[in-house]
Amino acid sequence: MLEIILAVLVLGLDQLTKWLAATRLITAYPIIPGVFELDYVQNRGAAWGLLQGGRVFFIVITVIICAALIYLMIKERKCMQLLSRIALTLIAAGAIGNLIDRAILGYVRDMLSFVLINFPVFNVADSSLVIGAILLIIDVFFTKNSAFDVIEKSIKERKEKKSGKPE
Repeated sequence: MLEIILAVLVLGLDQLTKWLAATRLITAYPIIPGVFELDYVQNRGAAWGLLQGGRVFFIVITVIICAALIYLMIKERKCMQLLSRIALTLIAAGAIGNLIDRAILGYVRDMLSFVLINFPVFNVADSSLVIGAILLIIDVFFTKNSAFDVIEKSIKERKEKKSGKPE
């Protein structure tokens, strides 16, 4: 239940901020002058604008990865620790947030800009993906029974079932 609430919150905040940026941001709006501003951008590529025009590719890859993550989280939920579940939920929610834009609009709406370091403009979904990835790294390196341990165990059990003998 926590995962569903978290995903709905991330998706709702993502879509709300994207809508607000698209309808209200006419020019860049400094929050901290010279450091951070709101600036509406339509990104037709991936991170840093890579692979411009790869809409179909990104949609297909995102659907496959999200389906795998959701399947894994449902099938192995009881085996996963809270940190693993939160990390995978944030990754999936962020990916779905950008998938919605790509599928409906043909581009992703970005609006958060760190001008101090000339960082690419990003959005709430991107932030969710990054936070989820950081939590997943922490999970893998610093916890017992991480998400990858659960995946490895599941694959091993499936192979044993298929071959009929333990490995």
